Amino acid sequence: MHQKFHPQNRDLIVNINGRLVHRDQAGISPFDSVVQGGDAVWEGLRLYSGRIFKLHEHLARLRSSAKALAFAQIPTDDEIIEQLRRTLDANQMFDGVHIRLTLTRGVKYTSGMDPRLNTVGPTLIVLAEHKLPVYDKAGLKLITSSVRRSPPDCLDPKIHHNNLIQSILAKLEANRANADDALMLDLRGFVAETNATHVFIVDHGEVITSRLVACPEGITRATVLDLCRKHNIPYSERDLSLPEVYRADEMFCTGTMGELAAVVDVDGRMIGDGQLGPMTRRLSELFAELTRTEGVRLIPTPTAVV
Repeated sequence: MHQKFHPQNRDLIVNINGRLVHRDQAGISPFDSVVQGGDAVWEGLRLYSGRIFKLHEHLARLRSSAKALAFAQIPTDDEIIEQLRRTLDANQMFDGVHIRLTLTRGVKYTSGMDPRLNTVGPTLIVLAEHKLPVYDKAGLKLITSSVRRSPPDCLDPKIHHNNLIQSILAKLEANRANADDALMLDLRGFVAETNATHVFIVDHGEVITSRLVACPEGITRATVLDLCRKHNIPYSERDLSLPEVYRADEMFCTGTMGELAAVVDVDGRMIGDGQLGPMTRRLSELFAELTRTEGVRLIPTPTAVV
């Protein structure tokens, strides 16, 4: 398990609809839509040296998901950014921070599934934690889950929603197998993603990732593809079968919380030579350079003490 309790998170200040409270006093109504049915959308953000990387892309995905779920009200980007800034300031955070941003449909006047029961909303939750990237950069071990990712005609993954039961069931299988995460297939048997990240393989110098059929529109995934285009690295988006994964020269996964992390074993098959490969290392370095130089600044650079 790569995620550990961080002592600096003991007295976190959490933001719920603009109200800043200690983590132990934070709470939402049992009538809130996220409690009643997982009726909410979310984003994971990362703070690097006072800047949130790809903030506007994340907020656009949040808004797109909320529109798809027909939320009656959606805060503006400026309103959300202000609450992000207030939360980071209250916790005196500057770097090495992961933010879980959640927007629920709001509070119902009685329990039930029907969105017409909602009378107050939405609910905006900003949870910022001191958290290093969660994956071991030396390499991850995956197993293939029996749980399949839904296609668009069942539940479109372009809606970045809070119903994560598929992922949790797959993660339970990974835990039982003593693996880091679970590789998940779509209903046709092609690779979708893991329970938490997008996946890439490298085959004869080409970087390959799954099509956006049974996996969400990943921000880090898109960044890696942009880096390939910018640096003339061959790449493609297509269906990937398990045998292609097993015989790949390299494999890595991508996500905001874990950045880029090599995969060295899938279902007991060693990937490549079982260690961080040159393409994964190159793309990781290019990604790290972006996070050092880009992002929306929310926290000013600390003034040096003379």
